[in-house]
Amino acid sequence: MNDSFSLFDGSSAPESIPMPDAQVRFMQAFYRPPVSGELMDRLIHDILWRQETIVLWGKPHLQPRLSAWYGDAGSSYAYSGVLLNPHPWTDTLLHIKQDIEQAAGHRFNSVLLNLYRNEQDSVGWHSDAEPELGSMPVIASLSLGETRTFRFRHKTRKDLKPVSIALTDGSLLLMEGATQKFWQHAIVKEREVRKARINLTFRTILRRK
Repeated sequence: MNDSFSLFDGSSAPESIPMPDAQVRFMQAFYRPPVSGELMDRLIHDILWRQETIVLWGKPHLQPRLSAWYGDAGSSYAYSGVLLNPHPWTDTLLHIKQDIEQAAGHRFNSVLLNLYRNEQDSVGWHSDAEPELGSMPVIASLSLGETRTFRFRHKTRKDLKPVSIALTDGSLLLMEGATQKFWQHAIVKEREVRKARINLTFRTILRRK
């Protein structure tokens, strides 16, 4: 893989997924093999992974996955009792960011990476609605490696069925508009054996005035 040119050719665009009170777009093959596999290998070895301790219901718990936070200087991020200060961008992350900004039509200044090591790693129901993300954040989620099911559920409308999306290797999910205000999302533990998966969620941290 050559670092001197964009990895995404821009020949296609994410397609809209019909969801009330949300703006969600999805692209099945944003990156294709062998590029997706090469990116996965680079990130596994180059990223400074760690297992964070979060606070739930007043008690500390180890997150069931590894994570890392990268971004511009000053783009700190806090959730569930964890304060993340950014590591400097790597060349690989900057190339991926540039490609995703082209597809999303939005600029990002940070990225949260999660490494799901196996079927027991997960993330519970939540919305990315922290104040530093703004009222209508744009979040771009890139998946590499094993396919995992991404689940949406509406916060108040029980008449709406949950929405499930298979996040395949190299796929890109864009969540925009009021999505975080009205919907929660999760990746639950699974019974079947799953290999490793990396998820990169690009975000824009607003500067505090």
